[in-house]
Amino acid sequence: MNASFGNAPELIIAVIALEKGLPDVVRGSITGSVVSNLLLVLGLTIIAGAGEVDRRSLLPQLATIGIAVVLFLVPSIAGWGGDRNRHSLFIASIPVAAILLLLYLGSTIRGLRRHGAQERPEAHATAWSLRLSVVVLAIAATTTAFVSEALVGSLEGFGHAIGWSEFFIAAVIVAIVGNAAEHGGAIVVARRGKTKLASEIAISSAAQVAVFVAPAVTLLSIIRSHDFTLAFRPVEIATLAIATVLVALVVLDGRSSRREGVALVGAYGGAVAAYALLA
Repeated sequence: MNASFGNAPELIIAVIALEKGLPDVVRGSITGSVVSNLLLVLGLTIIAGAGEVDRRSLLPQLATIGIAVVLFLVPSIAGWGGDRNRHSLFIASIPVAAILLLLYLGSTIRGLRRHGAQERPEAHATAWSLRLSVVVLAIAATTTAFVSEALVGSLEGFGHAIGWSEFFIAAVIVAIVGNAAEHGGAIVVARRGKTKLASEIAISSAAQVAVFVAPAVTLLSIIRSHDFTLAFRPVEIATLAIATVLVALVVLDGRSSRREGVALVGAYGGAVAAYALLA
């Protein structure tokens, strides 16, 4: 629930950017969101509170991200030698988007059944009810719609002012701002000693962007006639794949250490440098 509502700004930003004819911004924010959640957010949560992680839950989610990266190659490779926004790549992106949404639906149902079967600890006396929590999350997510258009509209002027490309701003700044809810929530939870929950928020958020937000934007573009393709640049595919593998290695043994957290944050710094130099 936390990751789903936290990703609402990401979807809103993507749709608004698409309406403004900024497909590179959309792809950049999608790539940056997945990479920042996997490396930066998870790294910071591990630094804030290293401990056990639920490998049985996290590894399947990382596998869905890996499958998404492989499927992205279908339109991406064809787009490396020409216009990545051409109609033929949009046609190739539609079945990829449909498969990713089915994967998202299947993994979500599996996760709900698994967690529903687990014993849950008694809620703290001051804890909010589920209904109140969902309402507050929904209000917070809806509020972002009113600021998202201003954020997207300022990208071009901001980029010209500081000399950065729109893609770099989207992959780094917009991705971090759009995922602020997950970033802050995961770190706060980790500081309270709930490393399993914190790592779940970070990785499930990345998985939802890859297998829900990305294909949803592609299918929504059919309605709006903007033809958004899932054709990512080589540097984007590479950073998505490397981030997924690194995090899988961290959670493989079911434990995390602050040294691993520092390594993940360092890897995120490397991804940012790659976006600055190669994208």
